[in-house]
Amino acid sequence: MNIVNIIVWLVFGGLAGWLAGFVTGSRSGLVTNIIVGIIGAFIGGFLMNLLGKRGVTGFDLYSLIVAIIGAIVLTILVRALNR
Repeated sequence: MNIVNIIVWLVFGGLAGWLAGFVTGSRSGLVTNIIVGIIGAFIGGFLMNLLGKRGVTGFDLYSLIVAIIGAIVLTILVRALNR
């Protein structure tokens, strides 16, 4: 993996985290959004594989939606644990 791929995935993770934060009403910083988006992509991919669907497959709209779903799940879980 070269530096360009890493930058693209950081942008992808940040976008997924930001959109998930927008949906859930969570207002976090850029670094938190990137972390939530990247971890959310793993969670979303895992959940989709459990459902018999494909997970994150690359830099496309389907993968972004999967990452957003995972980031939303992560945000909800973190909120539940903090209460």
